[in-house]
Amino acid sequence: MRLYLRAASISVLVAGATPVRAGELPLYQPAPAWVVPVSLAEVTKAGTTASPIVIFDIQQRIENGRLWSYSDGATRITSPEILAQAATLVLPWAPDKGDLTIHELSIQRGAERIDLLAKGQKFTVIRREESLEQRMLTGVLTATMAVEGLQVGDILRLRSSTSSKDDALGGRVQDVAPIVAAPAQVGFARVKVSWPVAAAPHWKLLATGVTAAPVRRGQYAELTLALPAAKQPEMPEDPPGRYRHEPMLEVATFADWADVSRTFAPLYATDGTIAPGSPLAREVAAIKAADASPIGRAQRALELVQDKIRYLAVGMDGGNYVPQKPAKTWDLRYGDCKAKTVLLLSILHALDIEADPVLANVGMGDLVPERLPSAAAFNHVFVRARVGGETLWLDGTASGSRLSDIHDTPGVGHVLPISAAGATLVTLETHPNARPIVDLTVDADESASVDLPSAFVATAVVQGPPASMLTLAKSQMAEKEQRDAVGQFLMGFIGEAQFSDASILPDPVAGTVTLKAHGVVGTAWRTEDRLRKRGVTRLVDQMNFAPDRSKTSWAAIPVAVTQPAGMRYRLRLRLPDGGRGFAIEGVPDLKARVAGYDVARTASLAGGVFTLDERIDSLGGEIPAARLPAERDAFATAKARAPRLVAPADTRRRWDIDRVDPAGATQVQAIRTVFAKAIADDTDGTSGYTSRASLLNGIADRRGALADLTRAIAIAPSVDLYLARADTFYALDDLTAAASDAEAARALDPSSPGAINAIATMKAERGDLPGAVALFDERIAIGGTTRDSYRQAKASMVSEFGTAADALALYDALIAEKPGSPSLLNARCWTKGIRSVMLDTALKDCTRSIELSSDTSAALDSRALIWYRMGRYDDALADLDAVLASAPGQAPSHFLRGVVLRQLHREADAARDLTLARRMMPSVDRQYARYGIKTS
Repeated sequence: MRLYLRAASISVLVAGATPVRAGELPLYQPAPAWVVPVSLAEVTKAGTTASPIVIFDIQQRIENGRLWSYSDGATRITSPEILAQAATLVLPWAPDKGDLTIHELSIQRGAERIDLLAKGQKFTVIRREESLEQRMLTGVLTATMAVEGLQVGDILRLRSSTSSKDDALGGRVQDVAPIVAAPAQVGFARVKVSWPVAAAPHWKLLATGVTAAPVRRGQYAELTLALPAAKQPEMPEDPPGRYRHEPMLEVATFADWADVSRTFAPLYATDGTIAPGSPLAREVAAIKAADASPIGRAQRALELVQDKIRYLAVGMDGGNYVPQKPAKTWDLRYGDCKAKTVLLLSILHALDIEADPVLANVGMGDLVPERLPSAAAFNHVFVRARVGGETLWLDGTASGSRLSDIHDTPGVGHVLPISAAGATLVTLETHPNARPIVDLTVDADESASVDLPSAFVATAVVQGPPASMLTLAKSQMAEKEQRDAVGQFLMGFIGEAQFSDASILPDPVAGTVTLKAHGVVGTAWRTEDRLRKRGVTRLVDQMNFAPDRSKTSWAAIPVAVTQPAGMRYRLRLRLPDGGRGFAIEGVPDLKARVAGYDVARTASLAGGVFTLDERIDSLGGEIPAARLPAERDAFATAKARAPRLVAPADTRRRWDIDRVDPAGATQVQAIRTVFAKAIADDTDGTSGYTSRASLLNGIADRRGALADLTRAIAIAPSVDLYLARADTFYALDDLTAAASDAEAARALDPSSPGAINAIATMKAERGDLPGAVALFDERIAIGGTTRDSYRQAKASMVSEFGTAADALALYDALIAEKPGSPSLLNARCWTKGIRSVMLDTALKDCTRSIELSSDTSAALDSRALIWYRMGRYDDALADLDAVLASAPGQAPSHFLRGVVLRQLHREADAARDLTLARRMMPSVDRQYARYGIKTS
């Protein structure tokens, strides 16, 4: 939720908030004397671009430990969208540090200037916690106004200033001003900073192609940037943060980093923060009693702060530098990084453990050394502890840290220790974390076939922030939503799958959450070099390393590496036929550092089970540009050598299975069990039914598939479901039911090519070829991108059910338009073959198609038919053998090979092919009977 609190509603402010007082309302008075306003008339007279930004002017003065910031913005309302955005003004400020003053709010409408303040429009002050849903408080008030009377074409101008003096900084001042750069277009843009000559601050430009020098104006010096600056250099997508920061001007009165360190030291003093006999003192005593080792005590202190104090950020970016007192944090049971750090420090010091706070910048830590020394360089604080000669980095805002994680290193680049003596920046060297963020184990059953889906049990042990989110999800979600959340999480690693029996099991002792689910995922086996092969790695497969350094200006830019985090994947895979003939291709075992990652992998195959254990850890930091070529090569090599399983040529295939598991296998039953449970868990869903129907069709249980498709249609009818059931009816020779479903599909989508083709096929099968052709002619007449596909569908239909002459005339016309089309040449060859005409030219068509095709299976099958018609059975068999070696799931090819084998008097072999063809495609006899080819 978001919290908007008006000044009159201070009684409902969140705990710890400072009420809004009447004296903190915006002031309405002229700008300070040192401000030189921009003339809107001069800017518009000079002409502006099409950009809605007319004026962007920032003027600042640093004096007597205070920063005055003047802002002048004029926006041209060029569209209704900009009107909607600009009509609500929002001005944030921190009232405990200074005032907000409104100098002008006006509308320029042509030559008329409308003074909105004079007309009585006033700002309303609210406490606006925009990020409360992200557990963040800013401590900032907001002056807001809905501008009345604003129109498209107007120029809305607002001039205001804020003053700021932060007592936490001990009289020091700092600011970061944005630099507008091309391609931004603006009528007038400027940033100007002034200060007394006798008290000059430090300043630094963090922008390319911007130069400036202070100019003395009496007793003051002025630094002026005329903007917009030149377009900043384009950057690749993966550089360290220091290469991709926004252009800015920094100003500060800190002497150096040691000054910043000393300034913060009093804020983190712990003397007297834990009162004797207090609840916190009892917690310290409990830690002492529970563990005698310093490192164990440090871990227990960290666990206490992480788990017992919820995180609610009060961002340092806004200048909120004073931490909440430890006793208050313990009472409230929430705190930000500052509060958690002071609490953790207090407990560690009470345990006699040496520790100090360190400032950090999460996200831009590598930029810190290039920035001006100031508190503004940081947005986070945590603890550095020393135990037994080791340095530990302890972050109270993290979650789930346990003793095994105590040596983990955050990837924040550079940190600044906070010390009364002062300190300089320290580079935080990273190494792999002790525990992976996700430790995933998959037990997969592929014991029946290398074509069927894989049944599996997945167990993921999740640690760190994801574990906290999952624990929260479990407490807020119903059972079905929890199952969906588990499925979504696991699919990121396993792929699109059907899940059942999903659970979320938090383990507070280990600081982890265990996700467990049964599931079914599509087969990972693919045909390559006429063999079935399967990738087995997950983490290496998902890695990517392709840094783009194509521009000369990018050649020296390093690549940022993801901050330390680990992933582990373990696979236990049962193979068909006890693993007989299966082999591992590639490099099973690997231990290497590749592209900023530590990779460790072992793989083995024994007893019909393949086992993989793979872990990848990002190291943080960056890869120098000079090393990028070598890292690319190492990465490509690691990917190419990733292990794969290779099945024997005679491995059992899906079509070898008749409804149930073969002896010794359990895969089919495991899949059925998952689908049944998924259906029971989601009575309003169709995915379980459709998934099971696909399985049943694949193992020749078409009646079972028909029942599941019917149930799915009853829940949520769709074009795809009707067409799937039409295909199943067609396979079962129920042409009437198939035609009915095809019509139902077209009723849902009259333009569906699938539905139109199905209806046309049913019409032709039942003797109404003119009706089928009319359907195609209607779509052909419409034209568009589908015209040619319908012309080819018409030619194919006429080829099957019409006359050879009519079909060949259609194909001749199509080929005349696309003379080198291998698919059209093959279709004409096939037409001549099934009609047994012009066999000599048919042979030329097929051969030419083979020569032009990248996939020759279809043309080889057609040529085999021509050889058969010509009585050249050995040549037909050779072509069919080639087809089935590369595409063994082709039922028509098996059927024709059975016919050819009979002609060669190889009856047993013929019977096997014919039986297999009929199991795969029950309508195959009917199809070939149309061609005059019968087996009895």
